Amino acid sequence: MAFVKVNDVVLHARAGRVEQGRPLVFINSLGTDYRIWHKVAHELRGEDFRFLFHDKRGHGLSDVGDVPYEMADHVQDVAALMDYYGMKDAIICGISVGGMIALGLAGVRPDLVGGLVLCNTAHKLGSDAAWNLRIAKVASSGLSHIWGQIERAWFTPAFRKAQPDEVRGIRNMVIRCHQGGYIGTCMAIRDTDYTDIARNISVPTLVVGAAQDGSTPPDVVKGMAEIIPNAEYHEMEDAAHMTCIEQPQRLAELIRDFAAANGLK
Repeated sequence: MAFVKVNDVVLHARAGRVEQGRPLVFINSLGTDYRIWHKVAHELRGEDFRFLFHDKRGHGLSDVGDVPYEMADHVQDVAALMDYYGMKDAIICGISVGGMIALGLAGVRPDLVGGLVLCNTAHKLGSDAAWNLRIAKVASSGLSHIWGQIERAWFTPAFRKAQPDEVRGIRNMVIRCHQGGYIGTCMAIRDTDYTDIARNISVPTLVVGAAQDGSTPPDVVKGMAEIIPNAEYHEMEDAAHMTCIEQPQRLAELIRDFAAANGLK
């Protein structure tokens, strides 16, 4: 395990060797840690990529720091980690709030970003009312109280039936997330609108949606793709919100093809 202090928080991170190829930076969803990417990374083994994973502040083994957060806190944490590991011109791959963080990074540190893979995300996620309701529920009753809602949004019925143990493991990850870190990130999402950044993206961008996503429906994800100049959009039929868990092989194929087509390998 590696722990790196940046921006007054200690983050749990893992990076590939310097002599490996193009940096590929993975950024996680709300309530999860970097283990959600392990299957995707496994599918990409042997490719010319130098991976970087980390647990967001308030998630996994990373410090919580001062809450509430702004999205800029998460963005600057990724930038500082990349600087620490000497990474630039990377493919930034984020899912859900991780995709928002990727957008934010492209807006403030374009030197670090060579391409974007934005999964099940949007430039603006949800309404203030919806986020305030979630915050209130978690503050009063804890994360286990909303797990049923999360499970239905994140995984297709077929996956829940076929892989109950894996769903149970993700549940354990989420409900053990630090409550302050979870709520703080909810507040950051609520208060973020990256429409202007999305409209001005100048690097190759792959946007991935899922037909059964109950958290960021495909029309929302596709709507973001339509305002990003020259973005490529793919929609997975047999997946919900957590495409990196339900369809890791397909997502890895999309990343591999995107990188090859855009000279990012």
